[in-house]
Amino acid sequence: MNTTLVDTRELFIKMAVGGWDTQITRVSKLIDALSDEQLSADAAPGRNSGTYLLGHLIAVSDNILEVMGWDKKQYPQLENVFLKNPDKSGLEMPPLPVLRQYWKEINAKISRHIKDMSPDDWFSRHTSVSEEDFSKEPHRNKLNVLLSRTTHTSSHLGQLIYLTPIKK
Repeated sequence: MNTTLVDTRELFIKMAVGGWDTQITRVSKLIDALSDEQLSADAAPGRNSGTYLLGHLIAVSDNILEVMGWDKKQYPQLENVFLKNPDKSGLEMPPLPVLRQYWKEINAKISRHIKDMSPDDWFSRHTSVSEEDFSKEPHRNKLNVLLSRTTHTSSHLGQLIYLTPIKK
């Protein structure tokens, strides 16, 4: 198979976006399948609750909007509760129906932005890296942000799976 540089870049982008879509779909299906009671439980004794993990994933995804330069955060109120403080900090969390809705909304918004990205956009600098650092480290691009957030989402999916009932 003979490919050009453009074809190779597009192939890498397609693989990365496909991985992101897969993980978001898996988390969404799991969240939809869990009752509020199940999602409120701790993933394991002494570990984060499903509510906290969901809020954390929403807050991290919300941050993607700014890091990619797409938009401002939609739910900045979640940052203190789910990014700057641990679960069981005593801070009030939004109710699960609200978090479930935020999850759908933030991922729909990210999906719309992803569809509008060109290959050049994916390989451009994100807002958390300076132009000087980016010139030295061009791998610190928007595609790399998507890859790291995909891995992060996958990691928390592994924790959320423990909330599913054991089939006997």
